[in-house]
Amino acid sequence: MNMELSRRAFLRTSGAGLAGTTLGAMGFGEAEAATAAYIKPFHLANTTETRNTCTYCSVACGIIIYSKGDLKKGEKAEIVHIEGDADHPTNRGTLCPKGAALRDIVHSAQRLQYPMLRKAGSDSFERISWDVALDKIARAMKDDRDANFIAKNADGTTVNRWLSTGFLAASATTNETAFATYKVVRSTGMLAFDNQARV
Repeated sequence: MNMELSRRAFLRTSGAGLAGTTLGAMGFGEAEAATAAYIKPFHLANTTETRNTCTYCSVACGIIIYSKGDLKKGEKAEIVHIEGDADHPTNRGTLCPKGAALRDIVHSAQRLQYPMLRKAGSDSFERISWDVALDKIARAMKDDRDANFIAKNADGTTVNRWLSTGFLAASATTNETAFATYKVVRSTGMLAFDNQARV
């Protein structure tokens, strides 16, 4: 589109934009914020507020999850709103576009909610229980560690290494969880240990 803009029209448009931002900076833009603050309590009425950590990246922003449904009465809680936690020191209430879309991710039809297993020769996954999944993982780890554990190096020095398996941890966790994860992984002898912050 070829649009001719005169110097006078350019100055008029720029002046209108400057006047609008100046009015907003002087506090005249508070009407929109006041309206939002008035409507928000109605949207979140009768909800349960839960603080959590965003699961996307290693920044570990704080989020507040609002859910409806009383678990004490046997109702299923459903997440109706997610926003940044203004009291969290990392993000102070702000969220990136991925964090702002967390509610859509939670309700996505493609979201994996249960352990799935594809047996050898099969072309599809089948749902298994958490107990079966954890038992299979534990058995595979134990067998691999027993077969590949190195107690001493060539010089006879105790090294207690397990080099055939690695561990990818979550970086969006609390310090306490990260410390416990580190101690468990290192106690098995694994040297390959990382998290998604460096991937």
